[in-house]
Amino acid sequence: MTDQPPIAGPPGRRIIHVDMDAFYASVEQRDDPALRGQPVAVGGSRERGVVAAASYEARTFGVKSAMPSVTARRLCPDLVFVRPRFDVYRDVSRQIRAIFARYTALIEPLSLDEAYLDVTDDLAGLGSATATALAIRAAIKEETGLTASAGISYNKFIAKIASDQNKPDGQCVITPARGPGFVAALPVKRFHGVGPKTAEKMSRLGIETGADLRAKSRDWLLATFGSWGGYLHEAARGLDDRAVRPDRIRKSVGAENTFFTDLRSPTELIEALDAIVETVWPRIEASQSRGRTVTLKVKYDDFRQITRARSFAEAVADRAQFAETGKALMLALCPVERPVRLLGLTLSALDQADAEGPAQLGLGL
Repeated sequence: MTDQPPIAGPPGRRIIHVDMDAFYASVEQRDDPALRGQPVAVGGSRERGVVAAASYEARTFGVKSAMPSVTARRLCPDLVFVRPRFDVYRDVSRQIRAIFARYTALIEPLSLDEAYLDVTDDLAGLGSATATALAIRAAIKEETGLTASAGISYNKFIAKIASDQNKPDGQCVITPARGPGFVAALPVKRFHGVGPKTAEKMSRLGIETGADLRAKSRDWLLATFGSWGGYLHEAARGLDDRAVRPDRIRKSVGAENTFFTDLRSPTELIEALDAIVETVWPRIEASQSRGRTVTLKVKYDDFRQITRARSFAEAVADRAQFAETGKALMLALCPVERPVRLLGLTLSALDQADAEGPAQLGLGL
């Protein structure tokens, strides 16, 4: 569904953010009929580890990604744990990427299950970005048996938020006229990058919504949130001039998880790191990147943050070397001095291939 009919707005970007619905868990439910309708957690086990992904049935119990398995099982005693099959997820992701390419050359993957598409140039001749999103979602469903949700707007910031509005299997269009009001009504926790702790800090400062954030000056936001304050100032006004960049040169590829419950034991930390590797390595492969530096990020429960890195003379050869390097960096910090609330792992010092460019023909939302 969409929250309003498509319109042919003024010339400008037309961005779609496509986000697969509970991707890993949905693939498992598709391939094993016995899992359909069941609360499913991909990754971890009933006794240990960390949940990498949860089905919508599991989410109704409060089960989330990055949650310790023991916590997830306590919330949902009937939770079914399934070992991840990242080779399968990568294959499906390639299928989906091929569908995107029928509609635009401007594709910026964020991970295996989401991407930004710039459809300003109407390659398929469908007349609007809304119609293009509908066609893409229909093709994904027909060819993979999976559902996707989409946000359609005039910039990346709003398109990403909009893709979550009508999940699962829905879409939402936010026009330029509606953008500032849409953002003003949003809880600040919906802003990309605002986690639970930052939302708590904002709440203490009287900031609950986009409108509250918009009432603050740029200088105040910069003084309070550092360089990130500039992003908040623009976002609160529905502004975002970032282009969809299939050819953007990345300085690093990584991922991080903030845990539902702080971790302390080496076993828990290594298992949590393994889950992050399973997220990052497909991104590295998808970006065709080769890098020489592996960096571990650790944030303790008191919000103090440290990083540890190791560089090699040659590019990291494969997933195993990447994972083992991250593990060695983590074990060097064990026993940790305080409980850990966040872990991240990044590959940097990248060497990357170039990507393609676009075609031309105007399109409305």
